[in-house]
Amino acid sequence: MFNPLNALLGLFSLDIGIDLGTANTLVSVRGKGIVINEPSVVAIEAKSRRVVAIGLEAKQMVGRTPANIIAIRPLRDGVISDFDVTQKMLVYFIRRVHQQMVLSLPRPRVVVGIPSGCTEVEKRAVYEATLDAGAREAYLIEEPMASAIGANLPVTESVGSMVVDIGGGTTEVAVIALGGIVVSRSIRVAGDEMDEEIMRYAREKYNLLIGERMAEKSKMAIGSAYPLEQEQTMSLRGRNLLTGLPQSVEVSSVEIREALSGPVHVISETVRSALDETPPELVADLMEHGIALTGGGALLQGLAQRLSEETRMKVYVADEPLTCVAKGAGKVLEELDSLRKVLAATHRDGRWH
Repeated sequence: MFNPLNALLGLFSLDIGIDLGTANTLVSVRGKGIVINEPSVVAIEAKSRRVVAIGLEAKQMVGRTPANIIAIRPLRDGVISDFDVTQKMLVYFIRRVHQQMVLSLPRPRVVVGIPSGCTEVEKRAVYEATLDAGAREAYLIEEPMASAIGANLPVTESVGSMVVDIGGGTTEVAVIALGGIVVSRSIRVAGDEMDEEIMRYAREKYNLLIGERMAEKSKMAIGSAYPLEQEQTMSLRGRNLLTGLPQSVEVSSVEIREALSGPVHVISETVRSALDETPPELVADLMEHGIALTGGGALLQGLAQRLSEETRMKVYVADEPLTCVAKGAGKVLEELDSLRKVLAATHRDGRWH
C-alpha cells in the first residue's frame, strides 16, 4: 500500500545496497556508487567480546594478534555464523556511510544480498541484523539476481540470462528470466576453498605451513584455471613442518593450477548441471548472449576460457565483477517499483513485517 510518508522519506534518505560477503563487504549508495569495500573481518577482545577493529584494519591483524585479541570472520559460507559480531559490523558500515553524507538525513532503506541457498532462519538473521543496525526499511535479494542486475543483464525481460557469481564462501549459479530465477545452484565451494586447497598443496608437497593471506596472494598473482600463455612463478613463505624453521619455496603457476583443480572442477560441474535443467528456449538465449561471471572468483585467470570450453558457450567476465552484487542491490532501490518483483523470491513480498 502506498505510504506518502515513506515516499517522502525515500526522496531524502540514503538508499544503501550491501553485498554482505564472506570475504568482503561492499556498500553502494544511490547516486554515489560504491563507497565502502572492506574485508568482512572483525577483531574482538577474547574475554569481553569488545570490538577492537573492523574491516581493513582488522584484516591486517589476522594471524598477528596477541592471545587476548582474536580476528574473526562473522560470515562463513555466505551465511551469518556470529550474529552479534555481524550486527556490529553492519552498524559500523551503515553509520560510516551516514557520517560520510549528511548526518540529519532520515535512516536509510537497505537492500542486502544473500546466497540463494539461505534457509528461512538465515534470512531472518540477516534481516534482523540489518534493522538492528539502523535501517528504516530492510529488503533481501538473492545474490545471483543482484549480481545479474549489477552486470546489466535484462533480468525482467523474457530473454534468458545466466550468471555465475563466485564469492568468498559460495558460488551461485542462476538462470534468470522475467524477473525470476528459473534454475539455481548454490554451492559452498568458492574463493575460501581455493585458498584452503593451496594451503593443503603446500603442506603435502613441500611440508610448508602457509597462512590464508599467503595462499590468497598466490591465487591472485599466479592462480589459473587454464594453461597460461606464459607460465609464472612466485615464492611461498611459511614454516617448514619438519624443522620448524621459516622457509621460502618457489612455486609455478602450473602447481597452483593443480592445487585449484578440485574447486574449479566442482564449479564447472555445477554450471553444467544448471544448464542441464534449463528449458530449451532459454538455452537458445544463453547460446546467443553467453554466461556472465561475477564475484572475486571471476578474476581467476583462464576461468572464463575453461568454462567456455566445457559448456561450449560464450563465457565472459562482467565489468567490475567484484562490485556487481552491491551495485545490483543499490539499483533495486533506485527502481523499486519496476524491480520489486525480483525481491519476491526471498519472501512473500521481499521483506518481513
